[in-house]
Amino acid sequence: MTIDRGLRAELVFMVERSDTAMRVGSGDVPVLGTPRLLAFAEAATVRAVQDHLAPGQTSVGTKVTLEHRAASPVGAHVEVVAELAEVDGRRLVFEVTARDGRRTVATATIERVVVDRERFLSGLSG
Repeated sequence: MTIDRGLRAELVFMVERSDTAMRVGSGDVPVLGTPRLLAFAEAATVRAVQDHLAPGQTSVGTKVTLEHRAASPVGAHVEVVAELAEVDGRRLVFEVTARDGRRTVATATIERVVVDRERFLSGLSG
């Protein structure tokens, strides 16, 4: 595994009705729900490292700090940028920014840990 600071990924999505707080159960307003925003942020972190993991490895989310600063209506285009800010062994720390046009919609710090996929899955009780 060779993962270095500075890896980044960007994704852009349009807020759909299915992404709203009303639809995901996190509120009663028709704007981007925080759980959906978090899912997009995590997807950007996964994308940033996916091509840098050894065969059989994956990364799993372990810690999130998210500040959802502004509402994004249905139809808004949101750009999410994740950049790898710290590498501590298997622990990866990303700084994430989401922008809706010129304003910052959210900032987040997301930690992931690199694991062996089979070992991780075999540890699940089933």
